[in-house]
Amino acid sequence: MEYIYAAMLIHKAGGKVDEATVKKVLDAAGVKTDEARIKALVASLQGVNIDEAVKKAAVAPVAVAAAPAGEAKAEKKEEKKSAADEKKQEEAAAAGLSALFG
Repeated sequence: MEYIYAAMLIHKAGGKVDEATVKKVLDAAGVKTDEARIKALVASLQGVNIDEAVKKAAVAPVAVAAAPAGEAKAEKKEEKKSAADEKKQEEAAAAGLSALFG
């Protein structure tokens, strides 16, 4: 993630995202750099409009955020079921213990 953050910081500051600049930013942040990862990052950003990619990424969480609401309802139902099952297990265990001390 640090590599991507470095590229975004360089872009936001108006600099050119190249290997030397990314390495300087990472070194300044105290990150141990890997030349292969830097080269891969710069190569993958070749021809990418970073501003447009950020705009698209900013819209994506809105669509993703809607999905967990349905999952939350299902989880609540499962929690209710598991709580009921747990209570039954506790009662059965207590009944077994009372037989010991009868």
